[in-house]
Amino acid sequence: MSDGEGMGNRPQQRANTGRAWRRSDLRHGYTTSACAAAAAAAATQALLTGHPLTHVTIDLPAEAGVTFALSRCELDVPAGGQVTCGVVKDAGDDPDVTHGAEIVATVRWGEAAGVHLTGGPGVGVVTRPGLPVPVGQPAINPGAARIIRRAVEAAAGAATGQPRDDRGLVVTISVPDGEALARKTLNPTLGIVGGISILGTDGIVRPYSQGAYRASIRTQMKVARENDLETIVLTTGVRSEEYARQHIPALPALACVQVGDHMDYALRQARQLKFARIIISGMVGKLSKLAQGRMQTHVSEGSVDLAFLAQLADALGADAGTVRAVAAANTAHHVQVILKRVGIAGLEGCLAELAAAHAAAFIAGSAEITILVWSMGGELLATAGAPAVGPTAQEAA
Repeated sequence: MSDGEGMGNRPQQRANTGRAWRRSDLRHGYTTSACAAAAAAAATQALLTGHPLTHVTIDLPAEAGVTFALSRCELDVPAGGQVTCGVVKDAGDDPDVTHGAEIVATVRWGEAAGVHLTGGPGVGVVTRPGLPVPVGQPAINPGAARIIRRAVEAAAGAATGQPRDDRGLVVTISVPDGEALARKTLNPTLGIVGGISILGTDGIVRPYSQGAYRASIRTQMKVARENDLETIVLTTGVRSEEYARQHIPALPALACVQVGDHMDYALRQARQLKFARIIISGMVGKLSKLAQGRMQTHVSEGSVDLAFLAQLADALGADAGTVRAVAAANTAHHVQVILKRVGIAGLEGCLAELAAAHAAAFIAGSAEITILVWSMGGELLATAGAPAVGPTAQEAA
């Protein structure tokens, strides 16, 4: 969700699996809000001057003097008093599904003074509470709306020599392929129908942003909670979410959130949002880290601790040779293969119990914890739980 505030547009099944968000050599891009602002500013200028444009330059909160090429500039000034301009979004090196989409703004005169912003075809409409935009309104986040309005006001002032307030301007943002693009995003899950979201508080897409990914987690969890869900399912990736849904068929899609390596952040959010039950669904590698109390599971914070798994193997009755083989294994899955070969069972159950205990301690017992451990192929290998016993989420720091 590098488009800013976590209200859609990121690929629907994406987990943060690498350190790319820390790289400095990736090319940044511009948000849907920046593109909409540029298109709206160009349309405003053309409406006021009667002259079409090929490029427009605007100031963004994070970068001044950004020039955008226009994909279209269509004047209908004599007939209907409106202009339509478009900008093709360049998301830089970020894997945003809206990269290459045309963001279109139509500007016309309005009866009331000021800039009036609305959504057209391809811009989603909010149907569920919990998002920054009220139910029934177009999915144009508040930060995005501010960028667009400021760009329009600046363009109007530049075209007339002074801010124009005698007649209002109606700005309609649309995305020609928005409805199809939205099916590849989280918007349907979040209750945003009919198109994508217009996002971005400062106009810049920062590739693989950790902050944006966490904003996505927060948004999904907040929407789930404000739609009266008491249970949240935190999954480590695509497969663990798929397996959890198969295991619990009645589970609403809204209840599942892919948190990738950010289990620490997701658990804190679950506590603050007062979920009664937290289900953690994953496989042995990441769950072995949770079993040690390592709630941030990215490899940058340490790889799978094979010495720890060797200790568990020893406690389960493995002989010295097997313990040494576990300590020298390649991966956590390799450990499973080694133990299965010699008939040692119980590793997954131990990991589930330890992970449940550590997760419960991490949130001070404020919610019931359930751990689901899966094989690569989707077999439920173990489950364990911890009851809610501690302070309420309202007391969370």
